[in-house]
Amino acid sequence: MKTTIDQRERRQLVRLAERERLPVAFTLDGQPATALEGDTVLTAVLTCRARLRIHEFGEQPRAGFCMMGACQDCWVATADGERLRACSTFIRAGMRLLTGAGGAP
Repeated sequence: MKTTIDQRERRQLVRLAERERLPVAFTLDGQPATALEGDTVLTAVLTCRARLRIHEFGEQPRAGFCMMGACQDCWVATADGERLRACSTFIRAGMRLLTGAGGAP
């Protein structure tokens, strides 16, 4: 899987299997990126970089917590202003994701 997100930044998740699924192109904070069909937004982001977002009450990086939509730690936004939980939303082709402070622009 190829992405143009800064390759020097460490990735939180490394894909070891299921590489045969179709690629899905999306943008992440204005940068082109690629995930695989069936990935959640959280998986798509964390295979590109080491964090999902920055905590809204400090500078700590956040990468999700419960992975089932209960803890509210994985909020991100779309460029259209829609807020979504990254752990329970599937990536769609053409999504324009923003991960600004608190997961909302």
